[in-house]
Amino acid sequence: MVTLRGLLSGRTWRSPRALGAVVVIAWAVLSVGFAPSARGDEATDATPEATTATAASAAATAGESSVDAERLFALKIYPLLQSKCFGCHGDDAADLKGDLDLRTLEATLAGGESEEPAMVPGHAADQSILYQAVIWDGYEMPPKENDRLTPEQCEWVRVWIEAGAPWPEADRRSELRREDWSRLETEDGRIITTSGGQSEEWTYRRYDPQSVWAFQRVSKPDVPAVAGVEAATIANPVDAFLQARQAAAGVQPAPPAEPRDLIRRVTYDLTGLPPTPQEVADFEAANAIDAERAWADLVERLLASPHYGERMAQHWLDVARYADTGGLSNDYERSNAWRYRDWVVRAFNADLPYDAFIRSQIAGDELAEAGQLPEAARVATGFLRMGPWDTAMIPAEEARQLFLDDVVHSVGQAFLSMPMRCCKCHDHKFDPVPTRDYYRLYAAFATSQPAEMTADFLPEENRQGFETERAFVQTMLDFADGEAKRLQQKREDAAAAWYAEHGLPYKNWNDRKDDPDDEKPARHVGLSEAEQGVLKVREQDVWIWTRRLERVEPMIQSVVNAQTSKWTNARKLRAPKSVDEAFDPMVQILAGGSLAAAGETVRPGVLSGPGLPVPRANAAEAANRTEAGSQTSKSPEAKVDDAGADPFLTTTALSGRRTDVANWIAHPDNPLTTRTMANRIWQMHFGRGLVGTPNNFGVKGDQPTHPQLLDWLAATFVEDGWSVKQLHRRLLTSRAYRQSTQHPDAERLAEIDPANTLLARALPRRLTAEEVRDSMLAVSGELNRQVGGLPARPEINMEVALQPRMIQFSLAPAYQPSATPPERNRRSLYAYRVRGQADPMMEVLNLPNPNDSCERRNSAAVTPQAFTLFNSTATTDRAIALAQRLQQEHSTPEQQIAAAFSLVLGRPASDEEVHQLASYTSEMVQHHAAVQPLPVHYPQEITRSLVEELSGQPFEYTEILPVFGTYQPDAKPADVSPATRALADVCLVLFNTNEFMYLY
Repeated sequence: MVTLRGLLSGRTWRSPRALGAVVVIAWAVLSVGFAPSARGDEATDATPEATTATAASAAATAGESSVDAERLFALKIYPLLQSKCFGCHGDDAADLKGDLDLRTLEATLAGGESEEPAMVPGHAADQSILYQAVIWDGYEMPPKENDRLTPEQCEWVRVWIEAGAPWPEADRRSELRREDWSRLETEDGRIITTSGGQSEEWTYRRYDPQSVWAFQRVSKPDVPAVAGVEAATIANPVDAFLQARQAAAGVQPAPPAEPRDLIRRVTYDLTGLPPTPQEVADFEAANAIDAERAWADLVERLLASPHYGERMAQHWLDVARYADTGGLSNDYERSNAWRYRDWVVRAFNADLPYDAFIRSQIAGDELAEAGQLPEAARVATGFLRMGPWDTAMIPAEEARQLFLDDVVHSVGQAFLSMPMRCCKCHDHKFDPVPTRDYYRLYAAFATSQPAEMTADFLPEENRQGFETERAFVQTMLDFADGEAKRLQQKREDAAAAWYAEHGLPYKNWNDRKDDPDDEKPARHVGLSEAEQGVLKVREQDVWIWTRRLERVEPMIQSVVNAQTSKWTNARKLRAPKSVDEAFDPMVQILAGGSLAAAGETVRPGVLSGPGLPVPRANAAEAANRTEAGSQTSKSPEAKVDDAGADPFLTTTALSGRRTDVANWIAHPDNPLTTRTMANRIWQMHFGRGLVGTPNNFGVKGDQPTHPQLLDWLAATFVEDGWSVKQLHRRLLTSRAYRQSTQHPDAERLAEIDPANTLLARALPRRLTAEEVRDSMLAVSGELNRQVGGLPARPEINMEVALQPRMIQFSLAPAYQPSATPPERNRRSLYAYRVRGQADPMMEVLNLPNPNDSCERRNSAAVTPQAFTLFNSTATTDRAIALAQRLQQEHSTPEQQIAAAFSLVLGRPASDEEVHQLASYTSEMVQHHAAVQPLPVHYPQEITRSLVEELSGQPFEYTEILPVFGTYQPDAKPADVSPATRALADVCLVLFNTNEFMYLY
C-alpha cells in the first residue's frame, strides 16, 4: 500500500496526459497499490463532523498519520487551490463564481449556490463535487484545457479528501512548509538555491534534478569502457562515450565514409567552401598511404585557413543577430557594424580563448581601459548593439527598457543558453531563475548607453575600397543636399517676402521656430504640398547619406558607461561630453514587466541558480555588494562571503558592472557557459547538438542525449585553455565524425533509433544559403576571397532592389549593388545585411531573420527553392560564368562536362553521364541558336510616388542611381553565344542536384 508519506515523496505513478483523467487515476490506484476508499454507500447524507470522524478512522486504519495528511494539504493541496481555484473562488470575495468560496474548510463544506457541500471528507469519488470537477466528471474545473489538473494532482486531491480533508491553519501550514524546506533534496525533488522568488512557494519549489541538469556543476566523468571492445582500440574518448551507448542498445556504428565525401564534409564544415578538385585528389592519394595522417593533416590545414574564421563567424553571427541596420520602422544604418563582424572572424582565426571572447563582447571597453585586454576588444562590444532597436514614437523610458531587455535576453541566450524574457514579468515558471535575477542583470547593464564611439582602425583591419565607397556616398549626399537646399531656399525667399510685407525683421528657419504663429510665416511658406513632401524626403536622405559616410570613419557601434540623458535619438548616438561617475540608476522589479508597476529595488548582479559567486576583486568591493531592502537569498543553503555581502551581486560603480558579469560568465566553473559552447561546436559537426535546443538549456529545452559526453567536452574545453580549435580537433578526429551516412543495417537502426540520437551513422546536411551562393561563385571562378572589409552589395533581384521600402516619414533609398564583379562577388558573410530588405534568393534558402537569435539553421525544403535555383538571375549568372570558365579551360564538350562534375560535385563523371549530357548540350545549342535573349538594361534613376502625411496629397520625386552609370554587370544570356548558354544549362542542372546541395 502507498502511504501519504510516499505520495508526498513523489512515489505516485505518473502517466501520459493523453489518457482520460478518471481512467488514469483508477489505473494509478491499481498500479501503486492504494487501498479502496474507506466509505459506505449509506454515508451520503452524513454530517461534516461525522464524515470527518469516519475519514480520520479510515486513515488510522490504513496506517496514515494526521501529520501526513496535514503535510499533503500544506505542501500540495493548498498551493494547488491558490493557483488553480482562488482566481474564481476566493481572490475576490465580492465576485465568487457560483457563490463558491474555497478559501476555508468551512466555506468549502458549505458549498455554493447549489447549497451542496463542495466536498465530503472521506468520500472523494461519489460525494465530493470538488474531486469530480478536477477529474472532469460531470463538472470541468478549471474549465480551460491548459489549466486542467494533471492526473498526479488529481490523485493528491483524492487522497487528501479520503484522509479526512484536514485543513490546518496558516501558522501550521507555514510550520509544515518550513519543515519540508529544511531538506534540500527529497524524493520529491531538489530545492535550488537562488536569490529568492516573489513568493515562498516559488523560492522553495522542488525540481526534478534531471530537468535542471544545466545548473549543476560540471564534473568531468571517466571515459567509459565499451562492452566487448578493448579500450586501446578506441583512440578518441568521444567514440568511447558514443559506442558505450550504442553497445548497450545492440547497435554497431556505420563504417567510414568515402574519402571524397569526407573531404567535402569537413571542408564545408570548417570553411563553408567546397574543396577544389586538386585538393580532393591530393587527399585521396594521401589517404591511400596513411589514412590517419592524411586526415590529421587535412584538419590542421583547414583550421589554419583564413576562411575558417569566416565559417565560425557565420555561426556566431547567427546567434548574435548580426545586421548592418537597426530594423523596425526606421531601419537606421549602423554604419560601423562591419567592424564587429570582422573582429569575430579574426578572433576565431587567431583561436582567441573563448573566455576572452566572452569578456571582449560584454566588457571589452572596460577591460581595455583597465589594460586587461587589447584595444581591439573595444570593437567586440558591438555584440551589445546587434539587436533590432529604435526610439521612434516611443517614450524615452520605454525605449531605454527595450534596449536593456534586449541586451539581457541576448547575453542569456548566446553565452548561457538561458532565454531571459521568460522571467522579465514574473519568476520563471519552469527554471530556477527568479525575476529578481533578471532585474539584477538588467541593473548590471543599466549604466551602459548605446553609442557610436571613436576607435582607431587596427593594422589588421581591411580598409580596401574606402575611397570608392566614400565617393559613391558623397555623390548621393550631394544630390540630396542640393535638392533640399533648393527647396529650402525657395521657402526662405518666400519667408523673407512675408517678413517684409509685415514690416518685421527676417528670421531664418531655426530662429523663428518658437515664435507665435502671428509673428512668423506659415511653416512651409512658398512651397506647394508636393514640394513640402519632396523636401521632407530630401532632408531625410541628407541624414541617411551623412550617416553612411561613417562607414569609412574610425568609429564602432558600442556602448559607453554614462548617465541616462539625451541619448534617445537612435539616428545619432554619441557619448556625452561629461560623465557623472556617481551615477547609480535605481532599478526596480517591474510586475508584469510594466514600467507602471515598479516594486522592490535591486542591485546589479548575476544568476544565482548555478550557485557560482561573482569573482571578487577584493574584500572592500565585496562589502559594497549588498542589496538594500531585500533578502540576499531566501533559500536554506544560501551562503554569504567573508565580507557579509550577497555573493551574486556585482559592483555598483558606474564602470565595472559589465566586467563583473563577463568574468562570472567566463568563469571556468560556470556550468552553463562551458556546456553551451561545447554543444554549439558539436552541432556544427553533427547536425544536431547533444542538446537539441542550443539556446535553451532550461526545463522546457531538450534534455542532453549524452550528458556525460557533454560534460566531458565542457571540462576538457576548459582544460585546453578554452581553445575552440582544439575542441574542433577532438570532434573531427573521432571515428563518429568520419562515419558514413549509410548504415549496413539501416532498417533495424531506423526501428531502434529513428532520430539517430545514438549517432550510429552520420546525418546528411543541406548547404546553408551562404554555402550555396559561395560555392557557385567558387566553382565558377568568380569568388573574391578577400577577408573582411566594408559590406559588399551583391546584385539582387532588381524588382526587390528598387521596390519602395518605408521608413518613418519617407522611403529608404533604393538598393544599389556594388559597381564591379570583384566588389559584388565576395563571400555572403560580407553582404550588406538590411533587416527590412532581405535578399530574395538567400531568404528562400532559409537565411535566418536577424531580428532573432538563430540557434540552428532551418533546412526545410520548399517549392520556391526549386524555382529560385532554376530560374533566378543569381543562379543563371553563376551558371553562365561557370560555362565560360569551362570553355576557357577545356576544348571539347566532353572535357567541359567532366570538369563541371569535378568542380561542382567533387567527383568524376561516369561515361554514361558524359555521353548523355554531351548529347543534351548539342541539342540545346540548336535551341539557343534560334532564340535571342533580350539584353539587360539598368536604370540610372527612378521616379518615386508618395503621399504627403499632413495633407494626404500624392507627390513624386526622382531618385538617382549613379552606380549603374559605370556598372560592370556579370555576363548575361544576351552577352554569350548559344554554345555557352547550352553549356550553362548543364551547369544549372548540376547546381540543382542533391549531390551539390547536400553533404553526405
